[in-house]
Amino acid sequence: MKRHRCHAWLLAAVLALPLARAAAADPSIPHLRKQGTATQLIVDGKPFLVLGGELYNSSASHLPYLEKLWPALKAANLNTVLAPVEWDQIEPEEGKFDFAVLDGMLRQARANDTRLILLWFGAWKNSMSTYPPAWVKRDNQRFPRARNRAGEPQDILSPFSANTLKADRAAFAAMMAHLKKVDAQRTVIMVQVENEIGMLPDVRDFGPEANAALAGPVPRSLTAYLHSHREGLHPYVRKLWEANGSRSAGSWTEVFGSSIEAEEVFQAWHYAAFTEELARAGKAAYGLPMFVNVALNRPGRKPGEYPSAGPLPHLFDIWKAGAPAVDLIAIDTYFPNFPDWARQFKRPDNPLFVPEGNRLGRPELGANAIWSIAELDGMGYSPFAIDNPTDLKTDPLPAAFALLKQLTPVIMAAQGTGRMRGFKAQVSYDGVIDMAPQTVQMGAYKLHVSLQNQWGKTEPSEVESRGGLVIQTGDDEFIVAGKGITVTFSDPQGPATGVGIEKLTEGKFLEGRWKEGRWLNGDESHQGRHVRLPANDGFTVQQVKLYKFR
Repeated sequence: MKRHRCHAWLLAAVLALPLARAAAADPSIPHLRKQGTATQLIVDGKPFLVLGGELYNSSASHLPYLEKLWPALKAANLNTVLAPVEWDQIEPEEGKFDFAVLDGMLRQARANDTRLILLWFGAWKNSMSTYPPAWVKRDNQRFPRARNRAGEPQDILSPFSANTLKADRAAFAAMMAHLKKVDAQRTVIMVQVENEIGMLPDVRDFGPEANAALAGPVPRSLTAYLHSHREGLHPYVRKLWEANGSRSAGSWTEVFGSSIEAEEVFQAWHYAAFTEELARAGKAAYGLPMFVNVALNRPGRKPGEYPSAGPLPHLFDIWKAGAPAVDLIAIDTYFPNFPDWARQFKRPDNPLFVPEGNRLGRPELGANAIWSIAELDGMGYSPFAIDNPTDLKTDPLPAAFALLKQLTPVIMAAQGTGRMRGFKAQVSYDGVIDMAPQTVQMGAYKLHVSLQNQWGKTEPSEVESRGGLVIQTGDDEFIVAGKGITVTFSDPQGPATGVGIEKLTEGKFLEGRWKEGRWLNGDESHQGRHVRLPANDGFTVQQVKLYKFR
């Protein structure tokens, strides 16, 4: 009996430690590190760029099925596979864990020289509770369901249940402890906590425990966060709080009001607090980086018409205050206006990571991956359903991943330094493509980047697949990589000083070093007027050295 009390005391002591200490004590564990304005994932002591693909939900649940997928996964030029781990599969009986499928996944990934990011399908997956084990699903008394406004039960576990939290937390911590024991090779580099949390079909849970919590006090930690971050709060949250007197204490309705927006804030806090408990317990067992993902809301929809209270940009402040152990909030993106959304996820307190994007076959995927990694210092990009049958020879993403793979050392050195920019078509939610050239300044040069051909006759539909990046590697030197972009250089002070091309070469990077190919100072650069990456040659790289003349 004394031994059990000792173990409980030790566990409490571990939970009380700063969460970053485990990674600091063992730098071989994958962890996050700042570089300038960027946050990078460090694996095996080096910055790691996730060139990923997320499996269908069920593909990793049966090892013989997964084994057949690896040739296609390798052909897609992935270095990372995102794979679910199901609560119902690892804990079929309460307190009795079976990690055979997880162990098999690890073996297969190692055999194919591929990293894993695990997606914990616990209490919620896409709002619903389809992955808890049977002993949870069938015990409505112990594990109550959320209720809609009419009081009807939903197939969604309530985040207000202490029993649900305890069970989910224990299973997640057990998985992380097992992972620490069996994964000395660091095959797993990050873990997602739950999947697309959010409440449907109402703004919040209307069960008795939820209603009691709504009448209770707003946690001091939340109001303290609001006060200390007032100037940077999202208008959605700031307006609610200030309209009710910017209170430091009070019930939820006293602090935020009784509107549907206020109810979403209330539900978001409790989802975040639940997730925080899982992340803390998981990190106490094994301190890998952890993130949450989110399903985006469509324009004009009200909370509950989209998965309400998930970690959406307008609720980042609630989630950041409620779940500080979560390292980042990641974007799941299927809308055409990817840049608009992605920019909202790149913040000083939140690096951009795309664990789930449109499936293979979409023309914009390669451009999206390159742009997000270059322009927003993204940690990586991953389409959903990577195991969906497709002709990988014609799909743009594997070629874009091949380009990013050879450029990784140069990209990772440039992230966060201001020496790199990304370019792609800017598309509205309705699919309208902006064909205007994009202009940026890098060092002593102004860059004018067009996604059209040199005659300006490109169809809008063609532009979606085009994009690229520019990295400044010296005062007068640049790397230009991508597909279908034309870059013209000028002096920021005006036309009194001209800019010419001293030398332009095509080539590729081998282990971070430039291997020169053809010299392109003639017709290929329009007699020194621009750098042009053809649209029909796939994803390519050119290096240019400039000079100025008067």
